[in-house]
Amino acid sequence: MSVRYQLVIDCADPNRQAHFWAAALGYELAPPPSGFATWDDYYRDLGLPEEALTGGADRISDPQGSGPAIWFHVVPDAKAVKSRLHIDIHASGDRTDPIETRKRRVDAEADRLMGLGALNTVVMYEEGIDHYAVGMKDPEGNEFDIN
Repeated sequence: MSVRYQLVIDCADPNRQAHFWAAALGYELAPPPSGFATWDDYYRDLGLPEEALTGGADRISDPQGSGPAIWFHVVPDAKAVKSRLHIDIHASGDRTDPIETRKRRVDAEADRLMGLGALNTVVMYEEGIDHYAVGMKDPEGNEFDIN
């Protein structure tokens, strides 16, 4: 039997990250639990101190309920090394589509995400290999790929 889980991403600015990743993944900002106007109200009810509150969005969810919830957890230390876990965004279509078509789709998605604050770091393509991807970083430097 599978288990429910959420993905947690450590960051400095949860509100910025939540908005970026909601737009990148087609997610929505997660509403606070029933009975609370905001997530901060919920966290206060749990007993968290004011300095632990974010003052904005820090969770996103898949509006269709099939993808994992994502929580952006504020941490004091900056990202220092390459992440051991990253998100792959599938934008290219089916492998049966021509490689040139898939490349255009990936590049278009990379352009869209750069407009949201991502940084393009590397194009992963070698002539004769039937794969094309773009490596990127989100606004806080977390790596992800578009393929």
